[in-house]
Amino acid sequence: MHALLAGLGMGLSLIVVIGAQNALVLRQGVLRQGVVAIVAICAASDAVLIAVGVGGVGTVLSAWPVVLEVVRWFGAAFLVGYGVLAVRRMLRPGVLVGGAGGTILTCLALTWLNPHVYLDTVLLLGTASTGFGDRRWWFAVGAMAASVLWFCCLGFGARWLSGVFARASAWRVLDGAVAVVVTATGVSLVV
Repeated sequence: MHALLAGLGMGLSLIVVIGAQNALVLRQGVLRQGVVAIVAICAASDAVLIAVGVGGVGTVLSAWPVVLEVVRWFGAAFLVGYGVLAVRRMLRPGVLVGGAGGTILTCLALTWLNPHVYLDTVLLLGTASTGFGDRRWWFAVGAMAASVLWFCCLGFGARWLSGVFARASAWRVLDGAVAVVVTATGVSLVV
């Protein structure tokens, strides 16, 4: 039980951070568009990455830093581009949502092209799990549960914020915050 709770706590501490992926989940939750698919993609992706990390691939990846370097540059470019799109939405709030297919692809890109997901989910959680020996998979289950819990609360709970986001100014503030955080994250990856 200790390993499960440790995984849950560490998983929550890593995932409850403002970032591009969480902003997308929040946005789709407020708009009530594609929430089930977005939440499922985020939670399932985290589960795969956590399993990969706990399974020991994090150790292998740390031996091949060129892989993380390539992901870092692609991720930085994507995050800065996403920041530019957020600024565009902020300046032109009439452009709030793309098509469902575009949202799914954006979610996949925000998840799999983000170098922080590999550092946090694969390397950090994978390394932390080694302290639990044979119970490391219980740690993984706890971390996976944290991901499911967070994305469900964020995606499905966002509908209660729809009153706040009925005004274009609220979208501008959200998009401005997303632009700053995402662009800063992208730039920090290359600096």
